[in-house]
Amino acid sequence: MADQENEPKLIIDSDWKSQAEAERQKLSDQEKQKAEQAAERELPPADIMGIVQILATQALLYMGAFPDPQTGRAMVAMDLAKFHVDLLGTLEEKTKGNLTEEEEEVVKQTAHELRLQFIEVNKAVDKAIAEGRAQQVDVGKGGSPQGPGISGV
Repeated sequence: MADQENEPKLIIDSDWKSQAEAERQKLSDQEKQKAEQAAERELPPADIMGIVQILATQALLYMGAFPDPQTGRAMVAMDLAKFHVDLLGTLEEKTKGNLTEEEEEVVKQTAHELRLQFIEVNKAVDKAIAEGRAQQVDVGKGGSPQGPGISGV
């Protein structure tokens, strides 16, 4: 009996299996979350559609389509918008005959739509300046390399 009193006692929690399973599930969920985040960061294929998308997004950005995250106001820089529309036009010219029909149509249609959008935005900017609702500012002097822009649009 004295020997039995000196032996270490093994106490097993009846819930240890469920605790271990819960920990395993938690680790599994964390791994799934990491995998989902990695999938979200995957870049699209480097193809002509990506180039068109980048140029179109930049043109729209400078036409005031997206608000500045810091100020919440649209940023309009028509010279930079025109530059990106012109780049898309150059892409259209230089790739003629080297694209699939679908790619060629996307480039052509996107360039056309951006040109029309540029004309409309340019008219709106001119009108806003004439009415005193906006003014042209030189944002380049404030340390930004973006050049002239429109404030108050």
